[in-house]
Amino acid sequence: MIPASASVRTGGITSWPARAEAWLDDRGKPAWIAAMVLGFIFVWPVGLAILAYMIWSKRMFSRSCKMKRSMGRSAAWNSSGNSAFDAYKSETLRRLEEEQMAFESFLQRLREAKDKSEFDAFMEDRARNKPAAPESQREDA
Repeated sequence: MIPASASVRTGGITSWPARAEAWLDDRGKPAWIAAMVLGFIFVWPVGLAILAYMIWSKRMFSRSCKMKRSMGRSAAWNSSGNSAFDAYKSETLRRLEEEQMAFESFLQRLREAKDKSEFDAFMEDRARNKPAAPESQREDA
């Protein structure tokens, strides 16, 4: 595979941006992000320009990242070819999902209990500090 920088002509005033782009492309997305961060640190319009270019040229959201993410999600459900392992995997995933649901319901009950205790404390404090009604209001009632 020929690196992208090999296809860029040398010389000329317009070739240095193309060479810089090819150099960054050869090093991947981390190089683009580092260039953007350095641009923001030293001269913020340069960082902003690099960010805009990364978004416009679709370098920020490239297909390779999407493929890695989708492969990670679907790998849990693909068959390995070993039925014993697949059964173990599905049982373990089912058990983990049940534990997650139980933990989430525990957290919900904990939040509700905390809310109730805070509300009860508020009502007790309000009842203790409730000012006596003025004489004119007592007579009207």
